[in-house]
Amino acid sequence: MERTTPVIPAQDVAKQREYCQEIRAINAAHAAPPTAFVDTYGCQQNVADGEKIKGFLEEMGFGFTEDPEEADFILFNTCAVREHAEDRVFGNVGALKNTKRRHPSVIIALCGCMMEQEHVAERIRRSYPYVSLVFGTHVIHRFPELLLETLTSGKRVFSRGDESEDRVIHEGLPIHRDGSVKAWVTVMYGCNNFCSYCIVPYVRGRERSRTPEAVEEEFAALVRAGYKDITLLGQNVNSYGKTLDNPVSFAELLRRLDRIPGDYRIRFMTSHPKDATHELIDTIAQGTHISHHLHLPFQSGNDRILREMNRHYDRAKYLDLIRYAKEKIPDLSLTSDVIVGFPGETYEEFLDTVSLVREVEFTSLFTFIYSPRRGTKAAQMDDPVPAQEKSRWFQELCAAQEEIAAKRCQAAVGTVQRVLVEEEGKQEGMLSGRTDGNVIVDFPGPRELAGSFANVKITAARNWILTGELVSPQS
Repeated sequence: MERTTPVIPAQDVAKQREYCQEIRAINAAHAAPPTAFVDTYGCQQNVADGEKIKGFLEEMGFGFTEDPEEADFILFNTCAVREHAEDRVFGNVGALKNTKRRHPSVIIALCGCMMEQEHVAERIRRSYPYVSLVFGTHVIHRFPELLLETLTSGKRVFSRGDESEDRVIHEGLPIHRDGSVKAWVTVMYGCNNFCSYCIVPYVRGRERSRTPEAVEEEFAALVRAGYKDITLLGQNVNSYGKTLDNPVSFAELLRRLDRIPGDYRIRFMTSHPKDATHELIDTIAQGTHISHHLHLPFQSGNDRILREMNRHYDRAKYLDLIRYAKEKIPDLSLTSDVIVGFPGETYEEFLDTVSLVREVEFTSLFTFIYSPRRGTKAAQMDDPVPAQEKSRWFQELCAAQEEIAAKRCQAAVGTVQRVLVEEEGKQEGMLSGRTDGNVIVDFPGPRELAGSFANVKITAARNWILTGELVSPQS
């Protein structure tokens, strides 16, 4: 069976960079260097996409600003996972009408997952005439070409790509990293799971993996550049390698990266339980640089709801995997995603979710009330439970998790944790960082420690955050 995932030809990427230079020449005619405002919504994959867009903008001669009122180019990189995220985008785009009135020359653009939905693109076309450029996730590599057309034609440009473009890999695109300590590396794109509530397979396309050699090259360059916390990204990283000519498991990819010399930490997300293996758990346990933190979304603790969600595992399988992981990695930090109020869910079925949370004792949870997504199977299901009732369930789940988190944080008091110091704290003389288990720690220390690892003795726990005192700068 043919498994090759096409990589965008190098000459096509080179052509896009030529377009960057054409735009740079246009920008050079301005009295002052132009600035761009890029606002990214949603997941870490969107953040990584935003860094590629910024890489192109940098080559075009743009600087960056945090204030859209100062920008010559405004771009919203959108998320379609939940209705709330979409509502925020439409609200913020609506507010740009006055910005465009005050600054007629500003170019306003929208990209990302929302723009891969035809009904959204049509709404933008019809109701937001001051938006000049709209493009989807599949054509990020053609952003310079699309922006040049916008600038030179005077016409609005809309591009969502075609079926062939949701099955390719983008290599060689410029990247403007937003930080110097933490970095993202995309190892695969797309999703084949089609969970009944999820729009991602429709807006991100089918699964396709980068070669391990390409991932290793990017990862090693980040380690050499001094990045300390590197997160591997994919809609389902456990499916990594299935589209390669010579399939490589995600566990094998982790082992290859872990052998790269340096002082750093490897994280990854998101991991699907149906594809999580004992091999993956063993690799984490045996690794030198791999974080003892596993984000493993379970979504519901009830088997009927899991079947309706099309998750391809049941409660017992999930708990068996968790038990194995805890046995092999005693200090493992577990986090997860949970949906409350899936269509047709009863209160008794919801309580199965609460009981699973209490049994596993997660470090933290990302909890959401079900949000219907147009075009998904779940959006067509009967949903009789009123929003107020779902909200009560949601608060009950949060209360249970807060109790667990408080207990877990309190158990850390007196231990010494290896903390990556990420930034200066909100209070004078304080630093803030994260443990290997991704828990925030605040402690006093010199600002020079930012960007390095430090040993910190935990002295107190408050809600979700630990406080401590410096034991030694380096582990």
